[in-house]
Amino acid sequence: MNDSRYVCPKCGNIQYETGEFRATGGTFSKIFDVQNKKFTTVTCTRCKYTEIYKADSSTLGNIFDFFTN
Repeated sequence: MNDSRYVCPKCGNIQYETGEFRATGGTFSKIFDVQNKKFTTVTCTRCKYTEIYKADSSTLGNIFDFFTN
């Protein structure tokens, strides 16, 4: 992806890739393996420096995750 607003703080590159992942957040979610925390990543395509941002997690997604584990 190329956006003139993004500049890698390590190497100055302006091209990046985005992704996302989920993680557990507390005792209940760890016991039942529910990944209720959602994060978005922005990775520089040149040096692979990655920034992680906390994203909003939907209740429906959490319920679906609970029943599909």
